Amino acid sequence: MDRHSILVAMALVAPIGAVAQVADHDTVAAERGLIEEVAGIKKKTDKFNLYLNMRGDFNAAWRGSTFDEGSFRMKQLRIEMTGQINDWLSYRYRQRLNKGDSESGYRDNVLGSIDYAGIGIRLGKVSFFLGKQCAAYGGIDFNRNPIEVLENPALVEYMGNFMTGVKVAYDFTPSQQLQFQVLNSLTGSSESMYGDYEKSKMPMVYTLNWNGNFNNFYKTRWSASFMNETKGKNLVYFALGNEFRFSDKVSAYADWMYSRQDVDRMGVMTKMVAGADASFNTTKVDYMSALVHVDYRFHPSWNVFCKIICDTSGIYSSHDGLEKGNYCTSWGYLAGLEYYPFKDRTLHFFAAYTGRNYLYTDRAKTFGNKDYFTNSLSVGFIWQMPIF
Repeated sequence: MDRHSILVAMALVAPIGAVAQVADHDTVAAERGLIEEVAGIKKKTDKFNLYLNMRGDFNAAWRGSTFDEGSFRMKQLRIEMTGQINDWLSYRYRQRLNKGDSESGYRDNVLGSIDYAGIGIRLGKVSFFLGKQCAAYGGIDFNRNPIEVLENPALVEYMGNFMTGVKVAYDFTPSQQLQFQVLNSLTGSSESMYGDYEKSKMPMVYTLNWNGNFNNFYKTRWSASFMNETKGKNLVYFALGNEFRFSDKVSAYADWMYSRQDVDRMGVMTKMVAGADASFNTTKVDYMSALVHVDYRFHPSWNVFCKIICDTSGIYSSHDGLEKGNYCTSWGYLAGLEYYPFKDRTLHFFAAYTGRNYLYTDRAKTFGNKDYFTNSLSVGFIWQMPIF
């Protein structure tokens, strides 16, 4: 039974108790009005779409060879509303329901749990998005729905990617697009992110992004970003995403990301050399992430996948007793099986193995860091559930 039929049936049943003593012709008239109202809503679905994005699983985790814990988790839970009001105006709202919010003074006055809250405007080949949004960084993995990504590389996990501003996109051909974006760079107060460093009066991130499609065989998501962190301190970030569709059964993508940060925005190197309770952020750090993901759909309802991630963390210029060079290399590896019961692929079940190895160099071990590895097995579901 389709959605229209279900809504109509509900409309027919609902008024029965309320109009039990009303004349038959009045009942028929009331039902006809409800039917017409429901039918009118059906025609307006492009203007209002509501989804619940979910990923839940049972996860068993090990640290080294020691079993850590097993638990049921709701890793992702986001409510999302989108709509196309007319041929030039749209909107999008998305909020993480399982993320708490602090009162740490966001400049944009929007809760940190809100990913998107803004409007889209299209004027021919040019379009705009105004409001809170995701940074237009490149990378195929980065631009997937978060519920679909079981393990992120470090640059995606720690950068802080949802900020407020404006994005302008130009479709210079149907398959080639350029985007330029300016956003607030702070996801919290300057003090909470960077400590005692002097505030910037215009903490912004500027991103140029190219999205290309070559006959649906090869797709690109490349970007270059410049961010003003604190006064006189900047960050650069490059991301190259490349996706390949070899056949209806086999597809793959490869991403490469690199960031050089005058002040450690991500905090990974700071914890490595100064401890988790450091009162300052380490300077002159760089991070690199690379990954390869392969899918093999051996049956219309079944897919197997594997993914390899490599992250490095280091110092790009010696200073304050910190030697230039790499401090840690992390390897991540995933493999899993997915089952899609419906053709629209909005719901699927998965079983996956995830492993991580953290390998520190001698210069990092002088600060007490030790190599370790983690493993986990998870079984769960992923569903972008259409509510309306």
